[in-house]
Amino acid sequence: MIRLFKHYIPHALLLLGLIDFVLLVAAGDLAWVLRAHQIGMAPGALSARLPMVLAFASVTQSALIAVGVFGAEALQSPRFAAARLLVGVSLAVLLFAFIAFVLRGHTFWRSTLLYAMGFAIAFLMANRLVVGGLVGGAAFRRRVLVLGAGKRARRIQDLAERPQSGFAIAGFIAMTGGQPAVEHAVPRSAISDLSGHVRDLGASEVVLAIEERRNALPLKDLLRIKTAGVHVNDFSSFMERETGRLDLDTLNPSWLIFSDGFSSGRALSSFAKRAFDIAASSVLLLVTFPIIALFAVLVKLDSDGPAFFRQRRIGLYGEPFEIIKLRSMRTDAEQDGARWAQKNDPRVTRLGKFIRKVRIDELPQSWSVLTGRMSFVGPRPEVPTFVDTLEEQLPFYAERHMVKPGITGWAQINYPYGASIKDARAKLEYDLYYAKNYTPFLDLLILLQTLRVVLWPEGAR
Repeated sequence: MIRLFKHYIPHALLLLGLIDFVLLVAAGDLAWVLRAHQIGMAPGALSARLPMVLAFASVTQSALIAVGVFGAEALQSPRFAAARLLVGVSLAVLLFAFIAFVLRGHTFWRSTLLYAMGFAIAFLMANRLVVGGLVGGAAFRRRVLVLGAGKRARRIQDLAERPQSGFAIAGFIAMTGGQPAVEHAVPRSAISDLSGHVRDLGASEVVLAIEERRNALPLKDLLRIKTAGVHVNDFSSFMERETGRLDLDTLNPSWLIFSDGFSSGRALSSFAKRAFDIAASSVLLLVTFPIIALFAVLVKLDSDGPAFFRQRRIGLYGEPFEIIKLRSMRTDAEQDGARWAQKNDPRVTRLGKFIRKVRIDELPQSWSVLTGRMSFVGPRPEVPTFVDTLEEQLPFYAERHMVKPGITGWAQINYPYGASIKDARAKLEYDLYYAKNYTPFLDLLILLQTLRVVLWPEGAR
């Protein structure tokens, strides 16, 4: 994987994205040339139309990211890839058609956009079939040698067996005695030269997955492996990179203290984040005010009670604040205290089901973003009762409050539901990853992929 702005991107997806961008440029230019020949017009120099072609490629690629085209499934399922490609390219073309209507004579012709759409879908699908075939054959996968044969090693093996895995197992070495949890693990005593063994296997990375490190670390061997140019990683860092979350089962304070993250250099990122929040929330409130007003009236007509729902939540540094949403539940939904949301929750009103599905109930929270109590991207703010319970039962839960809560977040786009302590634990692992690694780049990825959550039945209840 390549780490870009603190976020890990698999080599295969990066290659796929770069090829996609080149193909989108080619599709835009080919559509322009074809349409020019059809109407008997000279296509002109490439340099003259290059800005428009690059704009077409950039906007279309952003739309593809937003609808989930660059997820692991896109490399495994042609049907999945085709559906998301069609939606993503269509969204981009509709946006360009609108721009062409507003800025007449300065953008693509709408007929050219239709050709560009066809070429883009054909080119990108061909790219996925080719790159997907290579990835399916284990191309671009790192060869990993695991030191350990216990439960941690077994978890790494399970990760490697996923179709979307970016690594392959070169082997397991049982560093201690006892019954191994992984089959075919080679005893350390059977290997005379561990560094040479790594070289013979062609491993590009060694992961330390020893259950008990005390007096078990092969420091001399690890030093030789490291100086030979092979990357040496510990279990927690490996899991963070491969899963996009911090593993609570193995997380400890010393790793958080000494690992990369929670950087003081995020002051500039925080400034950029706040500037974006102010600008975007102002525009969103102005644009969606008619929608909010309309559905506020509909909520009043649909069920008894106020149009808006207000509730105390826990925000930055554990400080309480009040959120405001369009009411989607009955007024007596929490008469016995706050409860987890449920699937097909009986407390949700008829209209509430719809506004939750399309996220209209979240729009008033833009006011909390504008006033600085929330951000567009961050961990979801919880009610104080839940926070008290979760801090008692989940380690490091308080650390998620070191960043502003958000309307959408890394946990929301990666883990659909949060209706139990178990779900809260899983979402906390994603929230801690975000708190440790957040940058404007990661925020942008989350905002783009939030559209995928809205368009398809994914995300929080």
